[in-house]
Amino acid sequence: MATPTALSPDNASPWSPFRHRAFAVLWTATVISNVGTWMQSAGAGWLMTSLDPQPLTVALVQLATALPMFLLALPAGALADIVDRRRLLLGVQIVATAITAVLALLVARNLVTPGSLLLFTGALGVTSALIAPAWQSIVPLLVPRSDLPPAVALGSVGVNVSRAVGPALAGVIIGALDIAAPFWINAASNLIVIAALLWWRSAAPGANPLPPERFTPAMVIGLRHARFNPLLRATLVRAAFFFPLASAYWALLPLVARQQVAGGPALYGLLLGTIGCGAVAGALALPRIKARFGADWVAGGGMIGTALALGLFGAAREPVAAFVASAVAGLAWIAVLATINVSAQIALPAWVRGRGLAIYVTVMFGGLTIGSYCWGQIAAWIGISAALIAAAVILLATLPIAWRWKLASGAGIDLTPSAHWPAPVLAGDVAADRGPVLVTVEYRIRPEDRAAFLTAMDTLRRQRRRDGAYDWRIYEDAAHAGCFVETFYLSSWLEHLRQHQRVTEADRVAEAAVARLHIGDAPPRVTHLIAAQPDGL
Repeated sequence: MATPTALSPDNASPWSPFRHRAFAVLWTATVISNVGTWMQSAGAGWLMTSLDPQPLTVALVQLATALPMFLLALPAGALADIVDRRRLLLGVQIVATAITAVLALLVARNLVTPGSLLLFTGALGVTSALIAPAWQSIVPLLVPRSDLPPAVALGSVGVNVSRAVGPALAGVIIGALDIAAPFWINAASNLIVIAALLWWRSAAPGANPLPPERFTPAMVIGLRHARFNPLLRATLVRAAFFFPLASAYWALLPLVARQQVAGGPALYGLLLGTIGCGAVAGALALPRIKARFGADWVAGGGMIGTALALGLFGAAREPVAAFVASAVAGLAWIAVLATINVSAQIALPAWVRGRGLAIYVTVMFGGLTIGSYCWGQIAAWIGISAALIAAAVILLATLPIAWRWKLASGAGIDLTPSAHWPAPVLAGDVAADRGPVLVTVEYRIRPEDRAAFLTAMDTLRRQRRRDGAYDWRIYEDAAHAGCFVETFYLSSWLEHLRQHQRVTEADRVAEAAVARLHIGDAPPRVTHLIAAQPDGL
């Protein structure tokens, strides 16, 4: 796969990813499958209003979908970075198809209860959680890096095309057939994705002499990377401000349709479909809007639009008002979701993309989970309308705080591997599991450059920590002015060798800024120290 060093997300054609056959096939298959998923989601939400119309119980359908994403996304992200992603996707899709078929059978025979509906919805949420990071992290395998932003946006378009078509079809089909029909259709639609994954063959990864990472350390390193990646951290903060509040209308929409507007399943499906249509329209216009205003303004405008939609939902008593609210909600949702998603994608190097996106998914669905429960409870206390209006007011109030955290745009970021660290010079063989490893780098700096050096070293500190080091220090020699020693620790020799593979072109630039301040003919002196143990221990 071609990997250009420059990324121009605002200039790429929104349709350019379709030139790549694998992307086109998998995108089409997932859209068809997602139509079935949204049909079932609409059917489950409507079914719960018949089984138990209490606001909290209805909101728990959304919570059952989102909670597994919150709890399992990080382990799933570690899996996506360790195992073959195609096989992971295939296996989980097969299990999801079986679960959906069993649920459809129970619904068809009128054996489903509120508890069993939530149980099966949660089980399907588990399968979605296990494959969500893998689905997102294979996008760079399907298109070159220059087409990544429009590919991510088209992924959102696909979800929202499904959201526009699926619920509307569900409303019609439930009325024409029965409540079980959407569940059967969803089970059948999953087979199309399975067929597409069987057809797709990803490019063979380059030969890696190092063994795969172990599961638990991989999760720890993923969390450490997120902590010391400022672009990803800003993206996560923006997501944490948005999703708990935006979840209010997703959780309460079935009750808005049934109780506030006094409609039936067809109206509920059409409201969801209108949200999807608004999102599709917004996604198609997004490249031009983002090119003009930038990622932060687009996301901020989306937050304002979501607040407006929440207020309109709260005030809606007639179908027309609810449809207007749905259209605004769709436009605003895609503006925030696609912009934040692209920011997360381009903030991550390939080696940790699954885990980094899993952390983003955790924040997103954690917000939706907590928000769904809280807004269902609040609606039970103060009413549906008041809860929605309260969410709108709070969202507007948090916007100035969220604005401080700037999203990644891709400009000037090159996270391709640089492989510029030389291989360590060894006196003999070193066992892979020996450790901990202490790496030291000695610098000579002019006194007048001290402040600039320490500033540049702070950038290097974040690089070392997000690439695997669990501790970092910079020391100044008390006896020799201008002599500084950088130290950082890794858990094992194998982990240090992985660190050699993880450094990127952006890291090379940061290291060059430090090296320019180093004086002397020789480069900074690097040593590798391994914890010593007596022989036989």
